[in-house]
Amino acid sequence: MSFDFPTFLVAATFLTGGIWLLDALLWAPKRRRLAAAAASGSGESAQGAAMGYKEPVLVEYARSFFPVILIVLLLRSFVVEPFRIPSGSMMPTLLVGDFILVNKFSYGLRLPVLNSKFVELGEPERGDVIVFRFPRDESVDYIKRVIALPGDQVYYRDKTIYVNGEPLGQIPLGDYIDDNGQPTGLIEVVEAVGDDLEHEILINPRTGDFPRSCGVLARGPVTVPEDTYFVMGDNRDNSNDGRCWGFVPEENLVGKAFAIWMSWDGNRDGFPIAFGRIGNVIH
Repeated sequence: MSFDFPTFLVAATFLTGGIWLLDALLWAPKRRRLAAAAASGSGESAQGAAMGYKEPVLVEYARSFFPVILIVLLLRSFVVEPFRIPSGSMMPTLLVGDFILVNKFSYGLRLPVLNSKFVELGEPERGDVIVFRFPRDESVDYIKRVIALPGDQVYYRDKTIYVNGEPLGQIPLGDYIDDNGQPTGLIEVVEAVGDDLEHEILINPRTGDFPRSCGVLARGPVTVPEDTYFVMGDNRDNSNDGRCWGFVPEENLVGKAFAIWMSWDGNRDGFPIAFGRIGNVIH
């Protein structure tokens, strides 16, 4: 069972905030009254008597942790959230071990846990690298590139994507060499998703367009349904993407990936941190 961190944050915020609020409204006034009564009866100062009626440890911890947890919840829910890349499906754009930042307000503000949108701010565009809840298992987050928008007709043949009948332009760069200087058998290609965006993809010339279980586009062009998006991985022949399971519903969007803040791969030769990738903007 995967750990539901958003639910934990919401629960922890309500728990610590609730304890702090109850103490402020109910228990703290009672402690102050007892301290004042003790001071008047014994003749000692009110400050000295109050020392005998210190706030409970539980309240002290709740008061200390509530602001921190609340800030983390707000930042993670509405501003930015970190993710780690677990697979090579977005190579060469993103590598295994990259830690990325995701803009949580690019496509509107959503309530944590409920994931219901309450503020409209924008919509995905072709070429955006997005994080979304996997439609077949919403406890799992996926990251892919938006290829087609609602209403677009999308088609894939001979390693080439066609959107509304037009092929996306491709310029071969040659054999792809990994970070350890080893040949991979893949070809690196520059692909133009739109007039203003080009990005690199990887193609395996020894495989077909569709793995055996991926038949969404195998029988011809498909029109992207309303309020959904068609996505693919940049590592075209090593990606479980829209060719296999269809479309991403709008309500499954998490945010737009925009930067790499750390890159750590224990399988790298030498030092595991790829300093040259830190701070890279994701295109």
